[in-house]
Amino acid sequence: MTGEGFSYQELERYAKDLRKELTLVEGVARVELWGVQPKVIYLEASETQLSQLGISDKSIVATMQQQNMVVDAGSVDVQQKRVRIAPTGEFNTPEDIADLQIHPSLIDSLQTIERGQPLQTSDELIRIRDIGTVSRGYAEPPPTMMRLDGKPALTIYMTNIAGANIVDVGLNVDARMAELEAELPVGLEIHRVHWMSDVVADSVNGFFVNLAQAVIIVLVVLALAMGWRMGSLIGIDLVLTIFGTFIVMAIMGIDLQRMSVGALVIALGRMVDNSIVVAEGFVVRREQGMDKIKAAIESAGSPAMPLLGATVVAVMAFYPIGGSKESTGEYCLSLFTVVGIALMVSWFVSMTLTPIKCLDMLPDPKPREEGYDPFGSRFYKIFRGLLEKAIRFRLLFIAVMVGLLVASFMGFAYVEQLFFPSSSMSKFMVDYYAPQGTRIQTVAEDIKLLEEKFLADERVDNVASFIGSGPPRFYLPVEPESMNPAYAQLIVNTHDFREIDGLIKDMTPWIAENYPDSMIPMRKFDVGPGQTWQFQYRISGPAIADIEVLRDLGEQVLEILREDPRSGAMQLDWRQPVPRIVPVYNQERARFAGVVREDLANATKRAYDGRPIGLYREDDELLPIILRHVEDERASLVSFDVLQVQPGLSTDTIPVAQIVDGVDMEWEETRMWRRDRRRTVTVQANTVLGVTLPTLMKEVRAKVEALEMPPGYTGEWGGTTEDSEKSQKALAPGLVPTFAVILFILDDLNLSHVIDYFI
Repeated sequence: MTGEGFSYQELERYAKDLRKELTLVEGVARVELWGVQPKVIYLEASETQLSQLGISDKSIVATMQQQNMVVDAGSVDVQQKRVRIAPTGEFNTPEDIADLQIHPSLIDSLQTIERGQPLQTSDELIRIRDIGTVSRGYAEPPPTMMRLDGKPALTIYMTNIAGANIVDVGLNVDARMAELEAELPVGLEIHRVHWMSDVVADSVNGFFVNLAQAVIIVLVVLALAMGWRMGSLIGIDLVLTIFGTFIVMAIMGIDLQRMSVGALVIALGRMVDNSIVVAEGFVVRREQGMDKIKAAIESAGSPAMPLLGATVVAVMAFYPIGGSKESTGEYCLSLFTVVGIALMVSWFVSMTLTPIKCLDMLPDPKPREEGYDPFGSRFYKIFRGLLEKAIRFRLLFIAVMVGLLVASFMGFAYVEQLFFPSSSMSKFMVDYYAPQGTRIQTVAEDIKLLEEKFLADERVDNVASFIGSGPPRFYLPVEPESMNPAYAQLIVNTHDFREIDGLIKDMTPWIAENYPDSMIPMRKFDVGPGQTWQFQYRISGPAIADIEVLRDLGEQVLEILREDPRSGAMQLDWRQPVPRIVPVYNQERARFAGVVREDLANATKRAYDGRPIGLYREDDELLPIILRHVEDERASLVSFDVLQVQPGLSTDTIPVAQIVDGVDMEWEETRMWRRDRRRTVTVQANTVLGVTLPTLMKEVRAKVEALEMPPGYTGEWGGTTEDSEKSQKALAPGLVPTFAVILFILDDLNLSHVIDYFI
């Protein structure tokens, strides 16, 4: 949601109204907002003024808590009614906070009693507005920010209830949104960043288009080769097989999703094989003069078991994918299941319905001369001659076949290995990594040029920017980046997914030239499980591993990657060290002054970020009241040494310089990771456009594994690299039952011979 001319508060209010309405839509489980800024009440005061008036943080906190406390004043009986007593005085507006009165003499009462002096009272009162300004605002710095096409925006994201048809839910939301948008004021606009129901609908519609094309192709090819009657017969079998598959899928609770739809497309070519064999057998037998009924029975009964064996072998070819215990098996289980269902249904249809249809749909053969051989044509004679020569020179023929098999295995080394291809969604991601420690406001300002560059390209529809964190998880294979002020992600929507590669290629040199200090990888969405970084190599050390040693080892791996032109963006997951200001606390001087570390921390927090001193209740929200210095004092570290610290309840203040031995600047690790309780740094990298991870791994694996590790330090592959290898290894156990079934079938269903094979 964007709103030209609307304040952020108004934008949020209308977004919350939409959320309430969309929650009631049928099929919607949850609706949330992303990018909402936390609201606060700021009390900005000058440190000099607070010190002169003798007002401490604790005295303001105590006064506010007493004034704004939820109190129980009891009830009273009035005639036949029980009436609650509700005193006024709580904060109803920020102006009420400004009117709050503080009694300076009471602030010093405890200190006066401790000194043994008589308690003095005074009629002097000081209002909050006399020591500072009270204003409504948003937390600074903001935790996250969102823009659409460069304009401030809020994200409304929702999810469907379990088991709901996502396409139907999308249609329901579309209908309700059309009604709600008509009620929005002029200037408020709703834009779609990602609409899953459309993606699913496009995938399903694409399948039916492919189905129609496949049926037409089958009809045309068979009609040309075997006549239009045969083509129609096989085409009907194909449609019946698909409908039967849908019925079994519904019974088993398998949804129409990417893997199941893909399985149907894969199985289309195999669905017609059984019917072709049966129908062709019927025609051959009829041409040989066999009775119509007998020909139909034999055309199905004679090849029944061989066809069943061939069908099972085709099904078992997909078992290693579905049987894998890794993420591949979980994600692709329906691929194996649906292929199995479709092919078994095709066998059942060919054994039952195809012979019956042959009786009615195929004409009687033309009268032939006695002794007519249907396999006496020139084509079959040539084929018979080749077959006889292959049998006569069988050793040579087998040797040639084995040689071709070996050559094919060797050729696989030159084939790009990619289990899950990129998605065909018309959008891609742009990750923006500024140097660690960069302010979120700086990141938001820096990416404006990037947004403008994308929007100026006619291939781009819109650009959604999520600053400070990754966007809500709108696509299952992509895990959003965790909160980080130095990070932003742009979701770039294009008009056509085929334009993405060219757009990325064109933008890469421009980004390198205009953002030399930032890392900005661009990546497409994957069809299957994917991660931000394809290449991951973990280096672990002992529980108290030296940080510098881990970083040095990580840099050595990065150097290997930099030397390979196939490597793209790369980093260590610890990112860069960031500076920190370290006041060197002197315990001895601080004790004499009555200052503890908490007093020092409260003083520095109040001076810059602001210190929470109370709560303001507004409708159903609790807004923190933040006490901080005025903007001029917050904007510079020049006065850090003379920053005033108040010990306990004392109204006397002392400068920071009197309780510290100096103020140092040090470097610290802000993103340190552990794995199995050991410090672990991960080298993360991606490939350049058009290069797959296995191709890069083939070049750098040996060099990385050859690095010498100090005692106690180990390296291992992780992330996508590890998952890919595990998935490949997990496919091997699935081959055992597959080969068992194949051998079982090839050996005329004799189980004892199968056992002999394995022995």
